[in-house]
Parts: sequence; structure tokens; C-alpha cells
Amino acid sequence: MMKSRCKTAKTREKGDQTLRTELDLHTHTLVSGHAYSTIREMARMASEKGLKILGITEHAPQMPGSCHEFYFQNLTVVPREMYGVRLLLGAELNILDENGTVDLSDRAMNALDIAIASIHPNCYKGPVTREAVTEAYLSAMENPKIHIIGHPDDGRFPADYERLVKKSKETGTLLELNNSSMRPEGFRVNAYENDREMLLLCKQYGVPVILGSDAHVDADIAAYETALKLLVECSFPDELVVNTSVQKLRKILAI
Repeated sequence: MMKSRCKTAKTREKGDQTLRTELDLHTHTLVSGHAYSTIREMARMASEKGLKILGITEHAPQMPGSCHEFYFQNLTVVPREMYGVRLLLGAELNILDENGTVDLSDRAMNALDIAIASIHPNCYKGPVTREAVTEAYLSAMENPKIHIIGHPDDGRFPADYERLVKKSKETGTLLELNNSSMRPEGFRVNAYENDREMLLLCKQYGVPVILGSDAHVDADIAAYETALKLLVECSFPDELVVNTSVQKLRKILAI
């Protein structure tokens, strides 16, 4: 049995900003082009932090500097367990337009264990209006191969969060509370306030969320400090945080 050796393994008390977490599904290795650790380094750190599941979701091909589609098609050769941690290997897909088009073929997506779909400024080519961006997210959530909507909190791409939350409940596609978005040095606009709105709606409708570190280096795996602060601020129930239980993740995403 793995021993927990960091704050991620603690249980939050009232007013405390720690939370027992067993997984992080949004991380990147050096293959993504602007990240700094290998798969083995990421797995080792996840083990040291007491995680049971680590998702490695490389940026899909439309992200400058990332890997070719062949990389994703060949993921079957990579071991799915290292250092006692189960690995889910996949992609952070780029949503390209208001129709929810993404930048991997069905063949490549069939090789993925996990798929996140996100909007990035240098990849999205659709209209940047609240209606169009909302439709982009909703259309992506209709895709059964997509498990998570990544960082839907960027104010540069305004969205109707009530519609996203209701669609999450309908399709089972998880909305991500992205810790990296809310860091003071982060480049996404109004992320903390947008995440707060999204969380309160998820709480209102009983919709679960998933925390994502968006780690681009091994040290940042399961680094959820700002996200935990917001959970406390919103009195968000632990039972709606997917990261607290592998069984909860399996029940929602069937992986």
C-alpha cells in the first residue's frame, strides 16, 4: 500500500484548504513542447505525492511545438503503470471552432485513455462571442470521446456557465477547475471570478467538478492550492469533487 507523503493526502477540516485527493488528470510532459519533465519523472512524482492515478494529456497537434498525431496513435506501447501509479495517457485537444471541432482524428482518439478539450487563443478560429464560445463547448461535450472540458474559465473566451453546467449534468462531461488558471502570474483573464460562478452553479445543480493542476513540470502535479481556496470560499461539497476518489472517477467516466 502506498504511503501518503504530502498535503494532497490530507483530509480537509472546516476552513482548511487541504483535501484528500487521489488523482490529477491534467498534466503535460516535455513532448508538449513547453513542458519540462518526462513520463517517468511525472509518474515518480505522482507516486511521491500519494496519487493513485495520473493523467498525462499532451497538447494536440494544433498547439505550436507539440507532437504529431502519430504520437497519440502509438500510445499503446507505453506502460500504464509506473511506481505504483496508474497512468491514463491522452490529449488536451484544441477546440477549433463553434462547432466543437477538435484536432485529432477518430483513429487517434480511439488510442487515448483520457481526452480533455480546451480553447486556446492560438488554435481557436471561431467567433469570440459569448454565444459562439458557449456553442463550441456544448458541441464538444456532445462528443462521447471527450471526458473533460479544460479551463473553461478564460475571460478572453466568455461563456454561459449555466448552460455549460446543465450540459455537464446531461452528458457526464466534467468541467475542470484549473488551478493554473487562477495563479496570480497566470495569463487567463478573470479566471478566479469565472471559476467561482461556475462552482456556485455546479453546487446549485449538484454537478461534480474535477480539479486539474495543468502541471507542465513534475513539481506541480496535484498542486491545487488556489482551487482549494475557492472550494472553501464557495462551501463546495467534497462529494462533488471527483479527485477525492478513484471509485468516483470510474463511476462518472467509466475508465
